[in-house]
Amino acid sequence: MRIALVAESFLPHMNGVTHSVLQMIRHFEARGHETLVVAPDAGEAAERAPHGRTELLPSVAMPSYPDVRVAYPTTARLARVLRDFHPDVVHLASPFALGWKGQVAADTLRLPSVAVYQTDVIAYAERYGLPGAAPLASAHVARLHKRATLTLAPSSASEGQLSALGIDRLRRWGRGVDAERFRPDRRSESWRARIAPGELLVGYVGRLAAEKQVEDLRVLTDLPGVRLVIIGDGPERERLERQLPGAVFTGFLGGDQLARALASLDVFVHPGESETFCQTVQEALASGVPVVATGRGGPVDLVRSSVDGWLYRPGDLDDLRARVLDLTGDDAKRRSFGEAARESVAERTWESLGDQLLGYYREAQRLRPIDDASRARGLARPDSVQPPQARAWKRYVALGDSLTEGLCDTSRMENGEYRGWADRLSTMLAQGRGRFQYANLAVRSRRVRDLVHEQAPQALAMRPDLASVFMGANDLVGHGADPLRLAAHVEKVVRDIRATGADVLLVTPFLPDRRPARIFARRFALYAVELRRIAAETDSYLLDAAALPALGDRSMYADDKVHLSSRGHRYLAYRAAEALGIPDAEALGRLDDALHGFDAGEEPAPQTDWLREHALPWVWRRMRGRTAGDGMVSKHADYIVIPGRNAPKRSKLG
Repeated sequence: MRIALVAESFLPHMNGVTHSVLQMIRHFEARGHETLVVAPDAGEAAERAPHGRTELLPSVAMPSYPDVRVAYPTTARLARVLRDFHPDVVHLASPFALGWKGQVAADTLRLPSVAVYQTDVIAYAERYGLPGAAPLASAHVARLHKRATLTLAPSSASEGQLSALGIDRLRRWGRGVDAERFRPDRRSESWRARIAPGELLVGYVGRLAAEKQVEDLRVLTDLPGVRLVIIGDGPERERLERQLPGAVFTGFLGGDQLARALASLDVFVHPGESETFCQTVQEALASGVPVVATGRGGPVDLVRSSVDGWLYRPGDLDDLRARVLDLTGDDAKRRSFGEAARESVAERTWESLGDQLLGYYREAQRLRPIDDASRARGLARPDSVQPPQARAWKRYVALGDSLTEGLCDTSRMENGEYRGWADRLSTMLAQGRGRFQYANLAVRSRRVRDLVHEQAPQALAMRPDLASVFMGANDLVGHGADPLRLAAHVEKVVRDIRATGADVLLVTPFLPDRRPARIFARRFALYAVELRRIAAETDSYLLDAAALPALGDRSMYADDKVHLSSRGHRYLAYRAAEALGIPDAEALGRLDDALHGFDAGEEPAPQTDWLREHALPWVWRRMRGRTAGDGMVSKHADYIVIPGRNAPKRSKLG
């Protein structure tokens, strides 16, 4: 795989973003992948990536924090850089300014992107008190991450924050820890004696900046027998040295020096409330040092209160002091917490995190074509779904309109009869089941009101253990259709069926990929968003057509350009089988498609005058207030038996 990493900051400025990018470069090289790092140029101090390629872009230093550089190239230039590298995926490391340009360039080239949320710029904007900055930062973060193919959040707190901004496709990806470098036996008595002989050491590691709230540690400066140790550097150092009298400031430490200092502490403290993860907490745990941290943000997922440390109430400095006193005053508890701390990070290796990240890259590659095919941007997008475990259903009822009836699917059927995706699905559900019963209540031209008042009551009386609901397209193409109101009616049907204990397969309507259909695209997309919500809230199965771009292809449609052909019905049936967890559905679908091509009854229909044969009759019926389904009844209003694999006879649906 070729991976382009667009990093908001890079060498020589070492921080969480730079550290994780370097770790990933090493991991990707070990796995045989190629990398390109795109980052701000730090001038004469600039350093290139130790492996792979590096593209450094002109940048300017932030006035109050000169170590931080900001690059803002044109989209065209960044697109050229990416195009020359030919990446398979674009990794956006803590994206904001350069990351936004990276996302736009990825969209220009139709490349999948994975945005890693590492810096809570919204909290920073609030803390620095810039008028109107926080809302602007929130809007920018939301806009950027909604465009990324996937967003990786490092903690439950940041995941909740991003979700509240309306960002979809969230995945959890934490940080690995170098447990070989950070380990308890790095503890150095000589280092301790040099810092504060005979005293317990309570220390902080990190940047000395306003958002870290290091000044809160002033409540620890007068603890008896305790020396406060501040490891790190930054723009707030001079002010903090005045506010924390008696504290030892070591300046920046890195590598083995940092590992020795961390392991030599007795208690690690971290007061920052805007941490998306907090890597230094994890490194302290790996060093066998108990942690006292604020009960907000990333530390909540890392520190187990009363096991390997304490989480104090955010903003309550008396509680912070009490928690530190609890550990400095009890040697046995401190040792016990330290042992538990080391054990807690045993599985958090950079190797395992790197392999997980590669999996997210592959997922983004699968999702990007779905986004490219979308005709309604700005709404919640279809997501990857893990195949569920198939259940042993015995009674299946299909509800819907002409698509579920099977109109135009004439494959191996008598003249005037239709097969359809639900019929095909029933034969797959019956395999190995013994006696399997199937009913199809769908009728062409039916609408959501027919689902509510006719089909659903009939289905409930039949007491199925599986029902499919595929309805709404006829409503959505009507004048003044309200997708939210329609979805509310469907939701009641789904909840009524689920209340009986039956499972529901909810199918989102779709449109052919034709210019005239685009006027309805946003309605269909809004309706699909609601159906996804309904499926999630009712624990129903979902067949999300927006995740199946092939359904828009003209080859899937019959001569009327509206209904699926036999090939389209076959494709939909196998995708439904996958959604229900039927084993080998995808492989069977490919085999079936290859074997049939155009089988008996499936040859392409001769070209006809579409306007005369299909469009004008539809308009005429609409003008007269009639539909193609008037007077028609469902083809299987009661259960029929579908023989299973070992049955002596084969159903004509097979």
